[in-house]
Amino acid sequence: MAKILLVVLGLLLAYWILKIYRKRVEKRDGAPPAGRVEDMVQCAQCGVHLPRSESVTTRGNFYCSAEHQRLHSRPD
Repeated sequence: MAKILLVVLGLLLAYWILKIYRKRVEKRDGAPPAGRVEDMVQCAQCGVHLPRSESVTTRGNFYCSAEHQRLHSRPD
């Protein structure tokens, strides 16, 4: 009887260790990247590339500043 109890306890211990190991591996693999990935756009006036959140947008065109937006949209 003691041998059976010892085997059951050994199996439970192995299951517990594997469960903890699996959680650590999943946590490490599922971790999001350190920074947020964002689309880059090109200024229609000067051609510089910048993140979309930092751009000024007008009628589907992206600009690096309000001045370039004004310069590009004014008639020549």
